[in-house]
Amino acid sequence: MNTIDALISPRGSLDILTLEEVALLEKSTSSGLYELFRQCCLAVLNCGNDEDDIAELLARNEPFDVEVVPQTRGALLQVYNAPASAFVNGEMILGIKENLFSVLRDIVYTHNHLYQETEQQTLSAQQTTDLVFQILRHAQALAPRRTPQIAVCWGGHSISRTEYRYTKQVGYELGLRGHDICTGCGPGAMKGPMKGAHIAHAKQRCFDYRYIGISEPGIIAAESPNPMVNELIIMPDIEKRLEAFVRLGHAFIVFPGGVGTAEEILYLLGIMMHPKNTDVQMPLLFTAPATSADYFARIDEFLVATLGEQVRDYYQIIIDDAAKVAEHAFKATQIVAEQRSAHGDAYHFNWQLHIDKDFQQPFIPTHANMAALPLHLNQAKDKMAANLRKAMSGIVAGNVKQFGIKEVAKHGPYCLNAEPELMDKLDNMLQSFVDQQRMKLPSNKGYVPCYQCLSE
Repeated sequence: MNTIDALISPRGSLDILTLEEVALLEKSTSSGLYELFRQCCLAVLNCGNDEDDIAELLARNEPFDVEVVPQTRGALLQVYNAPASAFVNGEMILGIKENLFSVLRDIVYTHNHLYQETEQQTLSAQQTTDLVFQILRHAQALAPRRTPQIAVCWGGHSISRTEYRYTKQVGYELGLRGHDICTGCGPGAMKGPMKGAHIAHAKQRCFDYRYIGISEPGIIAAESPNPMVNELIIMPDIEKRLEAFVRLGHAFIVFPGGVGTAEEILYLLGIMMHPKNTDVQMPLLFTAPATSADYFARIDEFLVATLGEQVRDYYQIIIDDAAKVAEHAFKATQIVAEQRSAHGDAYHFNWQLHIDKDFQQPFIPTHANMAALPLHLNQAKDKMAANLRKAMSGIVAGNVKQFGIKEVAKHGPYCLNAEPELMDKLDNMLQSFVDQQRMKLPSNKGYVPCYQCLSE
């Protein structure tokens, strides 16, 4: 593989570091931040690389190294054995350079200034929300004077060509109506809406467009940022990543995906179904091309079976009509603006939304924690959604995150225990993801499930 050594000058929102901050990112320190920083940088340098095998990526790029070079005029990054695809004519592509310094910004700020002060204590719900706000503010992601127009698009990284083209069509229609796009920053359904919107924004002569990609350290190496992202934000963990989505977003559009997409759906519905959020506008649309209509029929069936018939009040399914999706999203964001204005809430950050601690506390997918999840129908619907969300999060970890992959390799598949009625429905949905190759990108290795479903 062709590689390049280069000294990179600042490009982005952070270029000045203290000597203490530089020291914490040195290879010799025991903070653990160096390896985290290295892996996130490697993910950014592999921008546009459509693979989700983190072990293979790390093995192929084992010689890669990065160090922060302090200077009085700002920090420089020295990269060794960086993928040549990140360079043109010996110069690093500007978008990749910006995202590289976003990694530096978020790793330094989150872990050196915020997380060090709080990691020894359990944060309250308000403290967690404040932390999410501070990270987004430091990343300059909050735009107080901008019209509410952020369309959060969720969906899988392993989707068909037909599904990918449809995500671009929806993105195009959203862009024509002036929407900014926010996704999980990876390939597939995270890339398509941004790509489609980019063409529409050019047609509308819109030059201040935002393509926001929100990731977290455990998943960014498996889902490298796509080339369209012009604002990369790395949150500390999946729970804060999800909260960042729902606090920033004004409309939510879901395309077909796998367990990660199911996790996002359950997270949002669990919050929306909480009694304290009755009056909060959170428009949610499920959409797919005609050939994938069955995907959301299965999702809808599962949601009704687990969360009750009333769950359908919180979302709308639109099949094979990109313009209709965008029109609904546009009208919904206008309603959101009116509602926020009436309640004196900010356009740029949804403070009014109530999020229970159960959705905020990091879930560590050990085998014991996965087996202990209370998966039974006799519980409050928002609690049911929270526990199912954790189950999905654990399976995502077992598929693509280093921690989960190592756990499964050491102890075997995760065991999910549920009452028979619920287990049948959960097993059927998960098996449909496997059958449709939505768990991981297709490869000659095939997919080996990282979980098994057992009845109590």
